[in-house]
Amino acid sequence: MITNEQREKLRGWFAGRLPDDLFEELVEITVDREEITVIGRIPTPRLAGDAPATERDAALESRVQEFRERTREDRMAVAREAEHRFGRKVSWGVECGGRRTLFTHVAAPVMTRLRQPERQVLDTLIAGGVARSRSDALAWCVRLVQRHTDDWLAELRESLEHVQRVRAQGPDSEPDPAPHADEE
Repeated sequence: MITNEQREKLRGWFAGRLPDDLFEELVEITVDREEITVIGRIPTPRLAGDAPATERDAALESRVQEFRERTREDRMAVAREAEHRFGRKVSWGVECGGRRTLFTHVAAPVMTRLRQPERQVLDTLIAGGVARSRSDALAWCVRLVQRHTDDWLAELRESLEHVQRVRAQGPDSEPDPAPHADEE
């Protein structure tokens, strides 16, 4: 978990470091312990107004692939620098024509201890064809919870940021130097 100030510095670093013509707009930067994900908007392909949905989908997919191949070297140079500076892997994605596409990104293992009732939930999802493995089933459950609790999670994140600010003011923080009596 990082503070809003740290997030703003991170976003500023990327905004300053990315080539000006890489994205139309830097849409979002998210960060966790393992990964920084950078999402930018790229131009939507120009098509006739009455182009069928199949043509639009193919054009969007093609635009994203073209962008990914054309910008690989620039993105990887920025990623190497950021990984060294911030100690996290950098992943990339784009928004194009209202569609978000993530390129290769980190799939971090999560250590967990589940009791039998929780494992049975995962196994039911596998048996029902919702997931291929317990790992997939667990990821599916996390996405479901995330979708239905965004407001609650946002409030919890804000509370955690407040806790970090209070901790930073604790006895281990650097005190402001007090003026000497002869300086007043």
